[in-house]
Amino acid sequence: MAYQSVQLDSELSIEKIYTIHYYEYQNDFYFSGERHNFWEFQCVDKGSAEIVTDNGSHILNRSQVIFHRPNEFHTLKAAGRTAPNIIVISFSCDSPCMNFFENKVLEFSDTECGILGRIIAEARNCFVSPLDNPYLEKMEKKNDIPFGAQKLLTLYLEELLIHVIRRYTMAHYSASAGIYDSCQSTSEACRNIIHYLEQHIRESMTIDGISKSNIIGRSQLQKLFRDQYQCGVIEFFSHMKIDFAKQLIRENDMNFTQISDFLGYSSIHYFSRQFKKLSGMTPTEYATSIKAISELPQPHS
Repeated sequence: MAYQSVQLDSELSIEKIYTIHYYEYQNDFYFSGERHNFWEFQCVDKGSAEIVTDNGSHILNRSQVIFHRPNEFHTLKAAGRTAPNIIVISFSCDSPCMNFFENKVLEFSDTECGILGRIIAEARNCFVSPLDNPYLEKMEKKNDIPFGAQKLLTLYLEELLIHVIRRYTMAHYSASAGIYDSCQSTSEACRNIIHYLEQHIRESMTIDGISKSNIIGRSQLQKLFRDQYQCGVIEFFSHMKIDFAKQLIRENDMNFTQISDFLGYSSIHYFSRQFKKLSGMTPTEYATSIKAISELPQPHS
């Protein structure tokens, strides 16, 4: 057998890291501002901060982050009575997808805050320079860096940026995951309808609406899905929604109410009943079971 490799594209690549800092400022701290030819983001871990850029003034609270494109002027000032803790990371990245971050104030999810924590931990493994010096312009590497720490630092930063882009654009979510993948259907008409359902996964659908949008008779539509999947099209769509909800629960970026709203359910109670009916577990039971599995010790090879 002649194996052939697959070339994988790299949509986002960090070329250089300039600074990784975790600052514990006084509540009267003020930085007069700068601009430089690489990216930077500032994330509040405690308290509040006022950031002024070329595009205006922004107040950031805990877990909120602002990105500065290359050559964008930015200042930082403590806001409020609480002395703020601020994470500042600057890096070089020419990937086109970085355009997503321009002129945006975002909020890191719990998962993303966890990745950010790993970045700070690896930075402490890599650099002898203190991470709390706001005027340090070049970080000095340690002589005894643990194996892989420098690579992990870059990978974690790339993972963080990719995770944010995917979460905010929702482009990564595959609503027809699992046994309802349209690729499993041998019928082109069925595949087209599944694709249509996937595109409208956040809506409430009716048989008449699906029939009209796909130019197919109601009876023919039902027969198509019963022959292929042994269920009607609405039941099929309901399973797609719950499969999608399971994926969102596993990714841990939304709570149950947010997932219910995102998928177009009329209430969290209706969502929970549908989830229990189709999966045999409540959303809480499902989340707990996944968490328990993920925390099991991995067998040694």
